Amino acid sequence: MILDTINSPDDLKKLKRVVLPDLAEEIRNTIVNVVSDSGGHLASSLGAVELGIALHYVFDTPRDKILWDVGHQTYAHKLLTGRRQLFPTLRRHGGLSGFTKRSESPYDPFTTGHSSTSISAGLGIACAKRLKEDSAKVVAVIGDGSMTAGLAYEGLNQTGDTHKDKDLIVILNDNEMSISHNVGAISSLLSRTFSASKLQSLRKEFGEFLKSLPRIGENVYQFAKRSEESFKTFVTPGMLFEAFNFEYFGPIDGHNLDHLIDILKNIKTMDEPVLLHVITKKGKGYRQAEDNPVYFHGVGSFDVDTGICRKKTTNVPTYTEVFGNTMVALAETNPHIIAVTAAMPEGTGLVPFAKAYPERFFDVGIAEQHGVTFAAGMATEGFRPVVAIYSTFLQRAYDQILHDVCIERLPVVFALDRGGIVGEDGPTHHGLFDVSFLRTIPNMVVMAPRDENELRHMLATAVQHDGPIAIRYPRGRGTGVDLDDGFRILPIGKGEIMEHGDDLLILAIGSSVDEAVCAAALLRQNHHIRATVVNARFVKPLDDELILPLARSIRKIITVEENTIQGGFGSAILELISDHGIQDAEIRRLGIQDLFVEHGPQDLLRRKYKLDATAIVQAALGLTADREAALHSDLQKANRYATGR
Repeated sequence: MILDTINSPDDLKKLKRVVLPDLAEEIRNTIVNVVSDSGGHLASSLGAVELGIALHYVFDTPRDKILWDVGHQTYAHKLLTGRRQLFPTLRRHGGLSGFTKRSESPYDPFTTGHSSTSISAGLGIACAKRLKEDSAKVVAVIGDGSMTAGLAYEGLNQTGDTHKDKDLIVILNDNEMSISHNVGAISSLLSRTFSASKLQSLRKEFGEFLKSLPRIGENVYQFAKRSEESFKTFVTPGMLFEAFNFEYFGPIDGHNLDHLIDILKNIKTMDEPVLLHVITKKGKGYRQAEDNPVYFHGVGSFDVDTGICRKKTTNVPTYTEVFGNTMVALAETNPHIIAVTAAMPEGTGLVPFAKAYPERFFDVGIAEQHGVTFAAGMATEGFRPVVAIYSTFLQRAYDQILHDVCIERLPVVFALDRGGIVGEDGPTHHGLFDVSFLRTIPNMVVMAPRDENELRHMLATAVQHDGPIAIRYPRGRGTGVDLDDGFRILPIGKGEIMEHGDDLLILAIGSSVDEAVCAAALLRQNHHIRATVVNARFVKPLDDELILPLARSIRKIITVEENTIQGGFGSAILELISDHGIQDAEIRRLGIQDLFVEHGPQDLLRRKYKLDATAIVQAALGLTADREAALHSDLQKANRYATGR
């Protein structure tokens, strides 16, 4: 195999162009075979194979910097940059990241995972190189819907500032898709593409037409020629990018290696902002992914021959599915419910809602900031918008939550999918910060269900709450509990006792509640320790009427949460106990310490970071051992006093 001979881009450059299409086919086969086993972002990477080959064939990497937006287009890039032998470890614990990562390779100049950062970061690198008088080139590859986000245009805007003489190459990888189908005016503009031959034919016809105009024809034709391919900018997005002072080229076929290499060699010599528009097909080379690029955007393990996912045999629905079905059920009787998502209708479970109530469904594209403020605007008109966004992506809309929603206490519901440890997508995707950053905002209510049935009741509660409210729930399947026929409105800020005991108090939130109940059973059976377990339900407001009396009578307390420990649920409990003068309580907080969690299976990471039932048992034994040691010390002191020693 040709691929077996390539351990770096230097090896790639030794190949003749004629064999590069064969290399592309080998890379595609390798990607499909590995992802079919490990899961991953298949369709996006298949569409960028020729682009990855051409970039490393032309540019001097890693001296020249190539930034891949989002990072999930980079499997070919990884195979060409010394990670071929490690590629089977993709997204496995301790193996290669599914995105670009600075600590993984010198060929990854920027760590990614969220969209639309490449132009801004690339501009920063380009300006830094200019200050250092470093002539290396910087290339930002953006696409797969990332051009729907405002950050991309902020980067374009500064890059095109003619007073700073920026030297940056932007490659727009236009596959007419994001995670789902692109939405919005920008998407419509980018979709107005023509093949090179068609464009040349139209341009020639247009030129002949101008020449035929009586008296003024020749002058108009010459003016059009001087207007830097004015017809091209009229029928393609060139006029948009040239308005940002970019030199625009394209659109060109992103799977034609000869054409790609030739034009990259030409624009490499330019010392000004350049945008190359390439047209690619998401899922290219694997028929199942070409036919269903949304499904194969991010996929689990699957059978290569059929493309059918290897699913575990279970009828238990995912939290995402329960959320989506509940939205449809609630909307049947409440016409004010609105669904808003940011390019993730499939990922957030809103496809059934979009089909049932298309006029009440809004996909804003990869634009979380806009989505939140858009929802706030709808809320001012009496609607109840539900903003369904992955926890990790909501981080980008913090100011909008605070400023546009919470100050005026607008009734916007935040449905935070993937709260907690997510798994193989790693540190850029774990939802481990939402509890901490949301509970600090005045007027915000924060809750988390212990199971999928409670999620339904929380959503019903949220759409009736007169103010901002957030529900965070985990990735994956539920616990398998029966779902109630109807909906129950939960009293805001009220928890429930799951187990009773006098030796230990375990306060848990969300998916950690089941682990706490399991730990209590183990403590009772194996160690004769009886614990009270509280399903707090609400991080904010806390149920002080329930928690404080328990904390006063049971001074050994463990808090459990799948969130960073700083400022999270455990911190809220500490503050509550301290504010009410309970000074001699011993508290152990279980949560994620001050670090970023790597990628890996959810269960493995929960064990590693001591969030499972075993970790709760160990923490409990530590607390009770401390108690026994203190009692033993007190007895020794009493004996010494009694004997006069």
